[in-house]
Amino acid sequence: MKKTNTAKSKSTQDVHNDTFVFTRTNYLIMIASVLIVLLGYMLMIGGGAEDPTAFSDEIFNFRRLTLSPILILCGFGLGVFAIFFTPKQ
Repeated sequence: MKKTNTAKSKSTQDVHNDTFVFTRTNYLIMIASVLIVLLGYMLMIGGGAEDPTAFSDEIFNFRRLTLSPILILCGFGLGVFAIFFTPKQ
């Protein structure tokens, strides 16, 4: 067997593309999505009664049951959008 190292075959194998997959815009959108998810989880905190033997209706309010899950889902959706987003060139 004879090994041949021609310039053409070497150049096709050693081609490196020095560009990143994501742009600055993708990273900014991803950071925004993480912040929205964190905000959603922070809105879900609390609602416990001061007395552990007493029941508190605070746990069933709009902020914890509706607003927080909507923010979390929007944050995850924005994260998926950030991954698939391709800026126009």
